Amino acid sequence: MTEQAWGEEFRTGNPELDERIRWTMADLVARVERTQGQLLQSEKMAAVGQLAAGVAHEINNPVGFVSSNLGSLELYVKRLFDLLAAYEALEQALPTDHPARIAVARARETAEIDYLRQDIPDLLRESGEGLARVKHIVNDLKNFSRNDEGEWQDADLNGGLASTLNVVWNELKYKAHVVRELGDLPPVRCIPAQINQVFMNLLVNAAQAIEGSGTITLRSGADDAIAWVEIADTGKGMTPDVMERIFEPFYTTKPVGKGTGLGLSISAEIMKRHHGTLTVQSRIGEGSCFRLELPLVAAQPDENKESAP
Repeated sequence: MTEQAWGEEFRTGNPELDERIRWTMADLVARVERTQGQLLQSEKMAAVGQLAAGVAHEINNPVGFVSSNLGSLELYVKRLFDLLAAYEALEQALPTDHPARIAVARARETAEIDYLRQDIPDLLRESGEGLARVKHIVNDLKNFSRNDEGEWQDADLNGGLASTLNVVWNELKYKAHVVRELGDLPPVRCIPAQINQVFMNLLVNAAQAIEGSGTITLRSGADDAIAWVEIADTGKGMTPDVMERIFEPFYTTKPVGKGTGLGLSISAEIMKRHHGTLTVQSRIGEGSCFRLELPLVAAQPDENKESAP
């Protein structure tokens, strides 16, 4: 039912009362729309999390047997090189003009044995490093989307930031150089999956704020009361008017189809539920810096309440 229909339904004939009803209905409609948008965004994030978990699981299987086969291949190559060395010792025992020695020398030259001795171990080592990188990415995907992290627990904010950075790296790598200035942080009581969602929103926004190429700086630290994380970019920055509205639901400065205007509002809501804060400082042409703070000692939130943002 539209706002106008609501007004017609509850028209009383008293202009003052009708106006109050109209404004009340308008507020209710706005709240319903905001809640609906947040629910849709939450469902989208849940779907992304499930997809990431599924992809991580599917990648894990082939990575596992490729890694195992690579280990066996390294052992087999070593055995072949040892056998080749034994044959080379026998070769040296033959006269220099012996037909077999001449044939072996030609075969060695054709096969470039000396080059293979150097290149094959390098190829195996680089392949192992590549597999280790894939395993690291898969582990970050699993950490980002873990279903068992919907509960309050002590978490490593630096670790969560690093995992989220790897998950969204494709959004950043062509636009930004990432600088890490992370301090030592104590464990922080939070819902890690939700804090990772905040990190993801801020990192993606930072990349989108940069026109061409720039720098994203990640900082963290703590004092006796709070742990904090800052995500700063060298993007186009924001005017004071935009900063005043940046956390409003559905407010966005992005072109139509490029954003829902819910990422920052949901991030602010997550921080509120964690008894923390999310603030921003920005200047046109210089970039923006978002800072989130989480209390180290705070009243434990009601874990029986729905934890999804």
